[in-house]
Amino acid sequence: MHPSSSATTATLPGARLVEGRGELSRAVTRALRTDAPPEYTPASVLKTDPWGEDLQLALYLLYELHYRGFDAVDDEREWDPDLLRLRSAMEARFLHALRTELSDAPRTVAEAFAPLLVEPLDLSGSLSHHLETGGELWQLREYAALRSLYHLKEADPHVWVVPRLTGRAKAAMVAIEYDEFGAGHADRIHARLFADLMADLDLDPAYGRYLDHAPAPLLATVNLMSLFGLHRALRGALVGHFACVEVTSSPGSRRLAHAMRRCGAGPAAEHFYAEHVEADAVHEQVVRHEVIGGLLATEPRLETDIAFGCAATVLLEDRLADHIRRAWDQGRSALRTPLPEA
Repeated sequence: MHPSSSATTATLPGARLVEGRGELSRAVTRALRTDAPPEYTPASVLKTDPWGEDLQLALYLLYELHYRGFDAVDDEREWDPDLLRLRSAMEARFLHALRTELSDAPRTVAEAFAPLLVEPLDLSGSLSHHLETGGELWQLREYAALRSLYHLKEADPHVWVVPRLTGRAKAAMVAIEYDEFGAGHADRIHARLFADLMADLDLDPAYGRYLDHAPAPLLATVNLMSLFGLHRALRGALVGHFACVEVTSSPGSRRLAHAMRRCGAGPAAEHFYAEHVEADAVHEQVVRHEVIGGLLATEPRLETDIAFGCAATVLLEDRLADHIRRAWDQGRSALRTPLPEA
């Protein structure tokens, strides 16, 4: 049994623990359910596809222990050395895959962000453009179910960088996060606004409800934030990720707000994205000039890490968009299990 003297349960409702999708994720699930160490071999980590369902789900499950946890899983498992050892091995596999894919990526902030500051003339590959111009309600529901794994804890992974910043960068980061968390108003917290969006779309807004539906490309986008956030050594990459999201959010949110209105998704569904259009346009300027600028003023050696965080975000978002569009173009669900009809 785990050495904790007494089991504790989360004060907030956690997610439901799902079944594994391979050797590693099944080992994690069994370990969390039985309060025992995970059973695996180092060789099994090395041979597992770093982009695949098994490793990405196993990482997601272990990262979730640092958020709201799982129902009936002891809170003390967050710092279980056996689970952390497995997590570290999988993180190394994931990071190696990212760095290999991005070996030719830009290494300066200017080069990494330059393509993101100008909206491309050809939007045919844009998922938000597809949803705005021809998307159907069932596709909007799938998109919301997938994104719920992040948006129901929106901005939480980025808070981990705050104690690792100082001066301008810290002040600007906290100012942006203050907006993300409702500027002092609980009903304006962005996670709450997304829950309202889900209700408009006849989706279950329970935290982690659609984890079992989410394929590996979606899990990887959330895991990236957790990976960067939980490691002080990757603080530059987390700032790069955050900046990339803020820079690209406003145009995409505008298109998604139009999509929600065109499909009659409901006022709360439209409002979530409309809220991000103006706010993130302001955040873009603050994050580029004050968060990144302030961080580089104090730690210029982190520039390559910031560029890497941006490039990794673009890579994983493109992989997710390709997965979704390929499924939809074939007339099938992009989820592992289709949603019930609204």
